[in-house]
Amino acid sequence: MKKIIAVLSILMLASFAVFAQSDLQVLAVVKLNKNESITLKQLRTRCEMYEKQIGRNLTVDEKKQVLDTLIEEKLIVQAAAKSGIVIPDSYVDQYFIQSMSQSLGASVTERELEDYFKKQGTSLEAILVEQTGMNKAEYKSHLKNQLLMNQYIAQKHQAEIQKVAATDEEIRLAYESNKSSFVWNDMAKMLLVIVPKGSDPDSAKLKATDYLNKYKSKALSAEQIAIQSQAEGSGFKAGLGVFTKTETAAAGLGLSLQKLVYVFNQKEGYISDVEETSNDYRFLSVIKKYDAKMLGISDLVQPETTVTVYEYIRSNLTQQKQQIYLNNAANSVAKELHTAENVDMKKNGAALDKLLEWGK
Repeated sequence: MKKIIAVLSILMLASFAVFAQSDLQVLAVVKLNKNESITLKQLRTRCEMYEKQIGRNLTVDEKKQVLDTLIEEKLIVQAAAKSGIVIPDSYVDQYFIQSMSQSLGASVTERELEDYFKKQGTSLEAILVEQTGMNKAEYKSHLKNQLLMNQYIAQKHQAEIQKVAATDEEIRLAYESNKSSFVWNDMAKMLLVIVPKGSDPDSAKLKATDYLNKYKSKALSAEQIAIQSQAEGSGFKAGLGVFTKTETAAAGLGLSLQKLVYVFNQKEGYISDVEETSNDYRFLSVIKKYDAKMLGISDLVQPETTVTVYEYIRSNLTQQKQQIYLNNAANSVAKELHTAENVDMKKNGAALDKLLEWGK
């Protein structure tokens, strides 16, 4: 029996090694600016992401199209690097957080994002792997390449892109066909002040109480408190903004939905007492409330802003049209760069087809 188990173990290890070796096979080498390999594993990861989005397995021909996309992305990224375009990692981090904040409906830091998903019983890393097949570092690298590509194509076609804009007719038609989506939910402009306990909870409580008293006595305004919180070494955080009555907004504020609903039920001018959580002392104030309503085309998209529905639609439609132009331009540039001189295909014909038959 022990001999049988040993043989089976060896066979399993050998099978794993063959699979790993197959997964790391190089399908193509892009060499416009430097040598970069595209492996079977990279192709599988991208295909699996697309398959999750469309809810079915890709055909072999579709996988070949994905391989072409990976090759052409690398070609444009290498062309961008060759032309001197650089995207700082700090800008990628900022873009990543802006994208995630937009999807959550609340402005958050990367640390707050990690904490948010931890409370949901998961992690940011796990969510990204589930949705994209990439971990955080890989996803940020992917974003960086997308930004490089967009900037390179935009620079090459700057004059043409500036001419692309939504027309008045397109804007009004978009409003009429999406009128029901232009609404204000119940919203409130609030001030939230948080003083972390750190290693001295008593001092944190005193600081929170001091700011509460100064705010109540009008010695400091909400705007002044928010500005002071941004100073280096302030020792506290203060958020001032318009929030919706949703679970996502509650999580962004560090409140339960029940607590947020309670706050929304208070009158304008409501100021809470200093409250203690496991990590901090905090208080909040309801400065102004906005009732839900349908929006006309000339109404503001959101309170405390100057952007109307018309301007919002114009901006979004123009961006969409410009992105379509950029995509078409990128395809043209990629086709021009996709030559035997710039791309060395390591697998072709039947050999490539056989490698792409996974999932059948």
